[in-house]
Amino acid sequence: MKIVVLAGGTSTERDVSLMSGRMIYQALRKHHQVMLLDAYLGYGKDDYETVFEQDCDWSEGIGAVGTVNPDISSVKAMRSGDPEVFFGPHVIDICSMADIVFLALHGENGENGKVQAAFDLFHIRYTGTDYVSSALAMDKILTKKLFRYHDIPTPGEILVREKETAPKVSYPCVVKLACSGSSVGVYMVNNDREYAEALKDAARYGGDLLIEDYIKGRELTVCVMCGRALPVVEIEPKQGFYDYKNKYQAGSTVETCPARISAEKTKEVQEIAVRAYHALGIQTYARFDFMMDEEERLYCLEGNTLPGMTPTSLIPQEAAAEGMDFEALCEHIIQVSMKKYTAS
Repeated sequence: MKIVVLAGGTSTERDVSLMSGRMIYQALRKHHQVMLLDAYLGYGKDDYETVFEQDCDWSEGIGAVGTVNPDISSVKAMRSGDPEVFFGPHVIDICSMADIVFLALHGENGENGKVQAAFDLFHIRYTGTDYVSSALAMDKILTKKLFRYHDIPTPGEILVREKETAPKVSYPCVVKLACSGSSVGVYMVNNDREYAEALKDAARYGGDLLIEDYIKGRELTVCVMCGRALPVVEIEPKQGFYDYKNKYQAGSTVETCPARISAEKTKEVQEIAVRAYHALGIQTYARFDFMMDEEERLYCLEGNTLPGMTPTSLIPQEAAAEGMDFEALCEHIIQVSMKKYTAS
């Protein structure tokens, strides 16, 4: 098969996306004609029609994920033309030549449904769920509304629209961007000073905010693949909470898979995750994050429709617990995604 692994882009999760793309590309190139393509920088040469036949390592030069999210303004300075146009040179042309595009994008314009909608219009096949469920899952406000409608437990929250005055709150609480991922724009707040700092820092990103009840307890996550839950993972950061640094710096977090919880509680987490998967209308696969409080009550935080595939990511660990290595996982995602287009 001819496969484009599409990564990069302009979200705050750009570096994570590039590392995911590199891992996926390296796994798939053994058996397919594969190109790793930056959605934003594109391919600037006129010989784009021969990219699948070129003998080169498209992942060369992609390094590890840093401790802070990237400076997108410097990325935009690397490209000529209108910097606000998302797709770089020949991206649509090359993706149209592929049998399928493996979406390794994360965050804005990767998980919010815009790329998926554009690809639908161009009849480009892609991995993962469709544009509607992508948009619903990316927006934490809409996610929570759907969770409550379907009786899926989730922490209480206050919505603060962009440029509105933030209300007084009780501590501790969690301040988070309504449309973001990789824990970018997530702040654990314990007092007035930290609250003010969180609001000021979040304003840099723009958009609406959620001020969420803090749930003290254990953090769990589980992938749902084609309506079936994989093994549950427990996440224990060595310091602080599961923020951007702890997610992507090796050794920063202890991840236990399967999680050391009872069989009954494991089943409950998995059942709630499957319900959340269907509540958001997701196809193929997604990962759902949970908190379990000290009385073992479960709260579903959100769904991630294009979860990370980096060396420290969680879905590969869940698949490995079922005997599926990374290469087989990537192949499986392609197979289940192709069924969207072959179903009668």
